[in-house]
Amino acid sequence: QVQLVESGGGLVQPGGSLRLSCVASGSDASINTMAWYRQGPGKERELVASITRSGLALYTDFVKGRFTISRDNAKNSIYLQMNSLKIEDTAVYYCKVDYRYIGSNTLDKWGPGTLVTVSS
Repeated sequence: QVQLVESGGGLVQPGGSLRLSCVASGSDASINTMAWYRQGPGKERELVASITRSGLALYTDFVKGRFTISRDNAKNSIYLQMNSLKIEDTAVYYCKVDYRYIGSNTLDKWGPGTLVTVSS
């Protein structure tokens, strides 16, 4: 089974930067699309950015120009570089991966989340 480990969250001042990492492990699984979601206080979980195995990245409007998602297929890892952080970016950030085994349907796995707090 695929396991996810996220890191990089923390406390940062408005205008600051953070870099989140997510590493997927699990033998024999083919990792497909990987993504970052977030859930702010009192809000529903929402997509932040996603990236395919070939490197096609998609962003939601509220992070375009500020966040950059990247991927290292050799390490089954994705990263989220977050710049110009705003107070409203405060949330628990979750990594999600789509994967499959030979002959299986596509499955998905969520990480436990990493807290990002933007505050002065």
